[in-house]
Amino acid sequence: MPKREKSAPFTVLGIETSCDETAASVVRRHADGRGEILSNVVRAQLDLHAAYGGVVPEIAARAHVDLLDAAIKQAMTEAGVGFDALEAVAAAAGPGLIGGLIVGVTTAKAIGLGLGVSFIAVNHLEAHALSAGLTDGLRFPYLLLLVSGGHTQLLIVKEVGDYERLGTTLDDALGEAFDKAAKLLGLPYPGGPEVERRAAKGRATVKLPRPMLGRPEPHFSLAGLKTALRHAALERAPLSEQTIADLCASFQEAVADVVSDRTARAMEIYEARLGPGAQKALVVAGGVAANRRLKVALEKVASAHGFRLVVPPAELCTDNAAMIAWAGAERLARGFTDDLGAPARARWPLDPDAPPALGAGVKA
Repeated sequence: MPKREKSAPFTVLGIETSCDETAASVVRRHADGRGEILSNVVRAQLDLHAAYGGVVPEIAARAHVDLLDAAIKQAMTEAGVGFDALEAVAAAAGPGLIGGLIVGVTTAKAIGLGLGVSFIAVNHLEAHALSAGLTDGLRFPYLLLLVSGGHTQLLIVKEVGDYERLGTTLDDALGEAFDKAAKLLGLPYPGGPEVERRAAKGRATVKLPRPMLGRPEPHFSLAGLKTALRHAALERAPLSEQTIADLCASFQEAVADVVSDRTARAMEIYEARLGPGAQKALVVAGGVAANRRLKVALEKVASAHGFRLVVPPAELCTDNAAMIAWAGAERLARGFTDDLGAPARARWPLDPDAPPALGAGVKA
């Protein structure tokens, strides 16, 4: 519920435990709206999950318990501030793996209660959506392409807490599709960076489909592309290193074409909804935003439509607590805080009023 406006500079501790990164960060929001990262600590769990080819929720939750206190201590030390300097504690409260979310939310509530400062439950997707304000000082409105392991969406970001979803995936998220493609080609986890690395040595000579191209609604569908890749791999078995590289390059090129087409359609809708005078900026956030081929493709699309492309630094595209602290600071600046009954949520859509996408699953 709205409480009070914050106009003076203030400092927020952010906690991120929604998947397999245990992270803590201290961010200061200045009176003019600028953000400053005082510390940003991320403790990855890749070694714990690599043997399983993906994140194991129970292992992730237990690792958060083991790692979080030390991450918070390090973040506070690197920031050079004491706990008495904090105005609020923000934690990712969803969407994500519920066990890990509970660890972070419970810790944040305890710190906030002990200090007598505000607790803020942050939507992890909103944190990605607002990250360009922290890194580039970008103001509203803008178009957001959110591409991560669990979500692929196109949204109009109108204000903090005000989002209009234009498109979503009907099946696999983009990061999920990269990871599954890597797994079926026998590549190690995490798959996305490995596919990109192999693609750099390959040629996009394998014919693969471009699902959803030209559709009026800017939705995505990637399951069929992944299946086509599987069939192409089976036809070429046993796979040489060069063949794997060519398959990776072909898959990445197909993804780039799909994302470019879907984003271009969303740009048209954005301009029609907001009018010719609206700011034309495209923000790309989420872990897959670090993919260099995708960035090149989106630069071309943005230029063709007169949009400014904004991509936060790679370390702030993947899961981190700086974006959580910043989202908390932005909410606090508008008078929004949460009580200690605020729950962790496995699912938490940014636009709960968005109409269901025909054929979409629960990720929509």
